[in-house]
Formats: sequence, structure tokens, C-alpha cells
Amino acid sequence: MVPPAPQPPNPQETQQFLSSVLSQRGPSAVPYSEDTKWLIRQHLISLLTTFPSLQPKTATFTHNDGRTVNLLQADGTIPMTYQSVTYNIPVVIWLMESYPRHPPCVYVNPTRDMVIKRPHPHVDPSGLVSVPYLHNWIYPSSNLVDLVLSLSLVFGRDPPLFSQRITSNNNPNPNPNPNPNHNPHQNPNINQSSSFPTSGYPHPARNNYPPSPYSPSPRPSHTEDPTEVFRRNAINKLVEMVHKDVMSLRKTREAEMEGLFGLQGVLKQREGVLDKGVKEMRDEMEGLEQQLQMVLMNTDVLEGWLRDNQGKKLESLENVEDAFECVDVLSKQMLDCTAADLAIEDTLYALDKGVQVGAVPFDQYLRSVRVLSREQFFHRATAAKVRAAQLQAQVANIAARSHHYGS
Repeated sequence: MVPPAPQPPNPQETQQFLSSVLSQRGPSAVPYSEDTKWLIRQHLISLLTTFPSLQPKTATFTHNDGRTVNLLQADGTIPMTYQSVTYNIPVVIWLMESYPRHPPCVYVNPTRDMVIKRPHPHVDPSGLVSVPYLHNWIYPSSNLVDLVLSLSLVFGRDPPLFSQRITSNNNPNPNPNPNPNHNPHQNPNINQSSSFPTSGYPHPARNNYPPSPYSPSPRPSHTEDPTEVFRRNAINKLVEMVHKDVMSLRKTREAEMEGLFGLQGVLKQREGVLDKGVKEMRDEMEGLEQQLQMVLMNTDVLEGWLRDNQGKKLESLENVEDAFECVDVLSKQMLDCTAADLAIEDTLYALDKGVQVGAVPFDQYLRSVRVLSREQFFHRATAAKVRAAQLQAQVANIAARSHHYGS
């Protein structure tokens, strides 16, 4: 009886498993950043949808310094095409602690019948894979699906594994893995693993590996068409060139975006300076409007005085100072104090000249200066108080007339 074909993993169970693992808390929780767990889940779901032969698991990864950590991995096979034949390469894709900001760690995981090719340009003897896509990993655009596609393309040009079994001529395409449960060549970084329980989720990587392209089994009797080989090689070369061009274009656009972000910061800074300048101009405009109202009020006062005194003759006045009449007591007091202050200032100036030429004795000069300075101090103090009272009265007057001049 032929055993039934393995069923593909249930997408709903896969999503439930990933949600459970990424939401788990405590010592056994996976060490990924909270703001990247949703992106990790989307990467794995897209990978399993595109490549059902890969299975999500949690396993213990051992670093080179001996530290152990519980990480997510995608374990299974990657299809590749070599000489028009499709082969499956067993791999393990470890999502490291800094994923997806940094690339994952990929290992080739040979079975008991497979050996890593030495030397290989992209796989070291321990199975660690190093391809350009991993070196050019860019967060957040890089993802696992594009990584596996790149691995399939690279392995198709130069397969990393070959079979160490010699097959018989009667059976040119035997199964190179008669015992899928035994794997002494498993990667040494894998200590223990666990996946979500389901009877319909077999491991496709351990059931049937096609013969390796490096197997010593006899080649088919027919030869490939040189035109087909040339066409396939040309397509692979074009794909590689397009990939390089896309990566170069992506880096250029990202550099342009960084420049635009920097320019945006400069523009925001200039916007702040302009806003500050506009605010200062508005404040200055308000101050000028207040001064304009003051000038208009003073103009009204002067025009009223001119109207009242127009046509009056000053010949009848015995003292010319009587021509100026103060409007209130404060103005009269301010006029008297100011006049006395200026008179004392002139007297002190005259005393200084007199003492310099010897017209005034020095001791009399000192006594006069002391008396005049004391008197000048009192006049100035009184003027300051009167000025404060006048300012209060002026503010009240402005408030009363603001409505009239505003309309």
C-alpha cells in the first residue's frame, strides 16, 4: 500500500502557534522587541504561504560564547533548480534576537547521506550560509520570502550539498535518505526544538530528498540542449543583474529620503524662526498702535489749546510765564519742580565756574553746593511722585477714550 501524501500545514494552526509564541511572557518567552513582533509574525506567515516545505518552530540556540536563548526558526527545505531538475536543500533559518532590524542566521542542514561541498563560495564547513541578500539586509523592506528566493537562485547556480552514497545502475534515482529520523549532521547550534502539535503538519524536509546534483550516480544518457542551457544561464544572469540594480536603486532612494528628511528638519526650524519673527512684528505693531493713540490724544489737546488761545494778545501780561496755564494741580506742581531743578542746576554750574577762576572761596562753595544739592534732591523726588500720579491718570484717560478712537 502506498502511504498517503503528507498534508500541508494548516494556515490557521500556524497563525495560532505564532500568536501564542510571540505573546508568551516569562523565562521561556522569545526575546524579540515588542514593536517588531507583529512584523515577525507577518514575515513567517508569508514565508510559509509561499514555501509550505518550511515549518515554524521554537528551539534553543547556542551562541559562540555559550549563551543559550529560545528563538524562532523556519526548518525545512528550499527548492532549487539545477540542470532542469528540481532539488530540495534542507536548511534552518534562525530569527536572531535583533530580527528584523538585522538579518536572520541561515544554516544548511544536511541529512545523513549528504555532505557540504568544500569549498563553497556561500556556505562554510559548519553549514553557515552567507549570500549577498543577507549582507544587504535593509529594515523594514527585507523579508524572509525574498531571502529564500535569493537562496534558491544562489544554490541553483552552485549547489551546496552532494550525496556521499553510490547508487546502483539498476536504480539511478534512489531515495538518498532511507532513515529520515536519524540526522547526525544536524547543526550543532540546535539543542532542542518544539512546534505546535498537529497530526497534519509533517516535516516535508525529512520525507524525500531528490538525488543531489553532486551524486556519483550515472548521469542520464541524454544530453541537454545547448540552446536551453544558454537560455537558462542568461536568465539567471539577468535576474542577478536586475537584483543588483534594484538594490542599488533602493539605496539611492533611501539616501534621497534621508536627505529629504534632513531638509524637512531644516524647514521646520526655519518655520519656527519665522513664527517667532511674525510674533515679534505683531507685538511691535500693537506697541505702535498704542503710541499712535497717544499722539492722537496729544494732538487733540494741543488743537484744543490753540482754539482756546487763538487771538489772545500777550502785551497785557506783566510776566511772560503767565502765558502758560496749567490744566490741573499736578501739572502746576510738575512745572514748579522742574523749573526749580533746572535753576539749581544752572546755579551749581555757575558756582563751578566761579571756584575755578577764584571768584568764590572754596569753603563757601562747599556750603552752597551742599544746601543747593539738598534742595534739588527734594524737588526731583517731588517731580517723580507727580510723574507717577500723572501716568496713572493718563492710563485711565486712555482706557476711557479707547472705544472712541477704536471706532
